[in-house]
Amino acid sequence: MSREILTVVETVSNEKGLNPEDIFEAIEDALVVSTKKKVYTDQPEVEVRVSIDRATGDYDTYRYWTVVADEDHEMPACQLAITDLDQDEWSIGDIKEEQIESIEFGRIAATQAKQVIIQKIREAERNLVADAFEPRVGEMMYGEVKKQTRDGYIIDLGDNAEGYLSRDQMLPREQLRAKSRINAILYHVNRENRGAQLLLSRTHPEMLSALMQKEVPEIAEQIIEIRNVARLPGTRAKIAVKTNDHRIDPVGACIGMRGTRIQAVQQELDGERIDVVVWSDDPAQFIISALEPADVSSIILDEDTKTADIIFSTNDQLARAIGSQGQNVRLASELTGYKLNMMLEEEYQQRQANESKAFIELFYERLEVDKDLAQALVDIGFTSIEEVAYVPVETFYDIEGLDDEAIDMIQERAKEVVIADELVKQQNMKEPSQELQDLEGMTVSWAYKMAQKDIITVDDLAEQAVFDLEDIEGLDSETAGKLIMKARESWFNE
Repeated sequence: MSREILTVVETVSNEKGLNPEDIFEAIEDALVVSTKKKVYTDQPEVEVRVSIDRATGDYDTYRYWTVVADEDHEMPACQLAITDLDQDEWSIGDIKEEQIESIEFGRIAATQAKQVIIQKIREAERNLVADAFEPRVGEMMYGEVKKQTRDGYIIDLGDNAEGYLSRDQMLPREQLRAKSRINAILYHVNRENRGAQLLLSRTHPEMLSALMQKEVPEIAEQIIEIRNVARLPGTRAKIAVKTNDHRIDPVGACIGMRGTRIQAVQQELDGERIDVVVWSDDPAQFIISALEPADVSSIILDEDTKTADIIFSTNDQLARAIGSQGQNVRLASELTGYKLNMMLEEEYQQRQANESKAFIELFYERLEVDKDLAQALVDIGFTSIEEVAYVPVETFYDIEGLDDEAIDMIQERAKEVVIADELVKQQNMKEPSQELQDLEGMTVSWAYKMAQKDIITVDDLAEQAVFDLEDIEGLDSETAGKLIMKARESWFNE
């Protein structure tokens, strides 16, 4: 039998290109299964190990137990309690083995070994394919339609490799026939033992990039660089390109003489309309280019939130920018990475007027300034109380009639409001009454800190002693006493 084992290992290794060690391990696993079925039919939890001599093919069989603590001794068939052994010789986690009689490598063991070996072969073959194709993820594959399945097509890629093109990775209305040739992007390699292994796509953005590289030599030679791609597969796409040689027009090179280059790509993609856009490191210019053929009147960017307000002078231009079913603006947004808000000039002006009114009311109510000063703050660009509190003093010099003392007062008030709002936001603090905030000598910050001590009203403050307020930051004993006495004036008046 030892010679038979060596023969099996040598034959399978040569035919399938497998590592002999993998085959030895498969035979060992098969002998373990056979031994447990034949010898320990009523004790499936018994642990068995088979060791094959790689040189002679002879093998020995061992039954083994794991040494465990007494409280974990739940399966006597494969566990030994530490207290039943010499604790000077054994420790928890050790393996105690006992050699048993080996069964013959007969028909049953050979059948089981065959099944294990077949599985090993499949795993090895999948690993070989995965190793070969993983570095090629993102490349365009060229293959022949081999077979249609319920959910897609199997594509023969040559060299015994097959890709899978599912219907959701195909262009709309696209139909394939057996033996037809097709291009597709390899977008994923599945290393699991189940399911298709090489997954193909004709809808991924990389598909358009690969086709452009194939048709435009300047892209293949890296004279022109593809910066980004946005697609509605089979319908419309936008591709942003940049030239590394200013003597070459990137759009003209991609389109080709009389459009021959771009038409070849469109034909491959079932007539998908492709807009070639010049990439720019200026976001505003890039967005304007991406929205062509519409003419943008003006654009306001917020680079922190990646949003842009796009303003148009006429309804026609707005309609062009949006495109059929919103395709143009959707692709432009994906291409540039900005959320694009489209509007007419009158809409933008109305929105600006509404925002200005809201800012004026904010400054009037929170900073306690008159409407004219609130309007002046908005006119020079202030949009939040935080800005009023912390911008350089020189920013206010454009407001006529404001001296340094008045500016200091406005900023101090703004800082108090910011601090109070932050405290409420971060600690969910209780809000003091307006009467307490308006008490002579009181600051907004102190009032909010008192509210956290359940001092909400002026009457609440009147009932306090100085030492009750000593832990309020910035409030000394003398000032605390004056505030308390001010609050108690209502008692005396009564």
